[in-house]
Amino acid sequence: MKAIIVEDEIPAREELEYLITTYSSIKITHTFDDGLDVLKFLQEQETDVIFLDINIPSLDGMLLASTINKFSKKPFIIFTTAYREYAAQAFDLEAFDYILKPYEEKRIASMLKKLESSFKDKMEKRVQEKTAQVQNKKEISKPAHRINLKKNDKIIVTDVNDIYYASASEKVTLVYTKDMEYVMHMSISEFQALLPEDLFFRCHRSYTVNLTKIQEIVPWFNQTYIVRLKDLAAEIPVSRSKVKEFRQIMQL
Repeated sequence: MKAIIVEDEIPAREELEYLITTYSSIKITHTFDDGLDVLKFLQEQETDVIFLDINIPSLDGMLLASTINKFSKKPFIIFTTAYREYAAQAFDLEAFDYILKPYEEKRIASMLKKLESSFKDKMEKRVQEKTAQVQNKKEISKPAHRINLKKNDKIIVTDVNDIYYASASEKVTLVYTKDMEYVMHMSISEFQALLPEDLFFRCHRSYTVNLTKIQEIVPWFNQTYIVRLKDLAAEIPVSRSKVKEFRQIMQL
């Protein structure tokens, strides 16, 4: 955890640095004695926690905290001050804690322990949220088990398991089921992206094949293969660049 200290009294700043390094693993990266300098710093860099005195030059601690509270990523703020009267205002700004001077060692140690625990919880929550976002994106982009194929201006809702193979033909892709041929006005790469990866294999730059429909694998020239399918007379080539991957998939 990274921290900055904002304190214009050198003895108070040095004492706080000592207590933080003694009772926590928090790394103090910068110290400041002026509010505007802190604001400039935070516009370019991030920190996890700010130990903030209220009575500082240029921009007082309360106004600085109010500005920081509007950030999208908010650091923890611990006020360190000799003034009791600002406590209510501090907690309205969602301050983590309000520490009075002169510092009490036990009070600081207890606060630091809670701070590190809260930071750990915050990081775990952030990881969980990112994981959930990634999972949601995967679910959204996951190819459907049904796909819309076009035939004579009609849209035929088709189970992807019924597709045997597809081939590129100029600017369209021809899609074959057991009994029909369909024309998709997209590239074969675009069509491939709509299909489940574990079911369809791009065996050639112009062909993708349903692995469950393969009936026969015939060795061909230059150590390639021709694939023959169930129910159809079509022969699908496996290009040299795809042979190794095809062998692994088919356990050849």
